[in-house]
Amino acid sequence: MGKVTGAIVISLCAGVAVAEPVTIAALGDSLTQGYGLPIEQGFVPQLEAWLAEAGHDVSVINAGVSGDTTQGGLSRVGWTLTPEVDAMIVTLGGNDLLRGIAPEVSRANLEGIVQAASDAGVEVLLVGMQAPGNYGPEYKQAFDAMYPEIAEAFGTLYLDSFFAGLGGPETDPAQVRGFMQADGIHPNADGVARIVEGVGPSVEALIARVE
Repeated sequence: MGKVTGAIVISLCAGVAVAEPVTIAALGDSLTQGYGLPIEQGFVPQLEAWLAEAGHDVSVINAGVSGDTTQGGLSRVGWTLTPEVDAMIVTLGGNDLLRGIAPEVSRANLEGIVQAASDAGVEVLLVGMQAPGNYGPEYKQAFDAMYPEIAEAFGTLYLDSFFAGLGGPETDPAQVRGFMQADGIHPNADGVARIVEGVGPSVEALIARVE
């Protein structure tokens, strides 16, 4: 094989080996948006850095809006799912809880979001959450169950809690106070780092589905 021919073959093989970067949209509320933190310390930049350190060529789009409900997420999912988006992380429902929105309403909104992603050929990681007991057992059961049930129905990936890296929903708030901002609701930069460590493996599974 001549030098020129060999160079061409090597060049072609190298071109085939280069994978396209994966683009992930993180659709959520203030937890996704990075409320109260400098931009570089928020969830999306820290997740992108974690994935890069793990060897993934990934771009994560911050589609988090503080105060957003599942209805808000549904209303903007269409323009979030731009052609370059390959996958989506959905973390919504906390503000539905704060407003006491009926679980069946939240469920319909989440189903609409996941259906839109399915129609667009976009893989989804649905992140669940748990209602507090003061809403009553029926509300809690309906709210908590909708996330895994939607994930199963649509065949999406599922993570039970955004706060899995801080011990999940059963953790005593006093034990994680050092990882939270003064409001006790939003994580500080160290808390986000722990959260990313908990969410990261599920996002890697999401990337594997895309690839």
